[in-house]
Amino acid sequence: MKENGGGKIINIASIMGAVGDVSISPYVASKGGVVQLTKALALEWARFNICVNAVGPGYVKTDMNRDTLENNEKAFNHIMKKIPLRRLGLETEIAAAVRYLCSDEASYVTGQTLYVDGGWTAE
Repeated sequence: MKENGGGKIINIASIMGAVGDVSISPYVASKGGVVQLTKALALEWARFNICVNAVGPGYVKTDMNRDTLENNEKAFNHIMKKIPLRRLGLETEIAAAVRYLCSDEASYVTGQTLYVDGGWTAE
């Protein structure tokens, strides 16, 4: 990217990079690390016109959480109560955030985490 005059790097964080939750502390720690790495690399590489950002998805049904969302009513209800929009996100909504950060419209955006979370991190 340096040799080509710049570029875009999009890391995938999580809402758990901004807030914690019970029983998933290793995951929370790792996603917090992604958020901070995004900021540090944005500062290091801005001089090369490399923008480094992250997307922090909220809950979207994936293979990783499918069992919990479908078979653990208590966990599902806990999750839904924390989402102000009261629904899970869509894969297309996460992809749209990534597309935005890759676009020319985001050429002045670096070091940021865009949370796509139905309002979870607004509290």
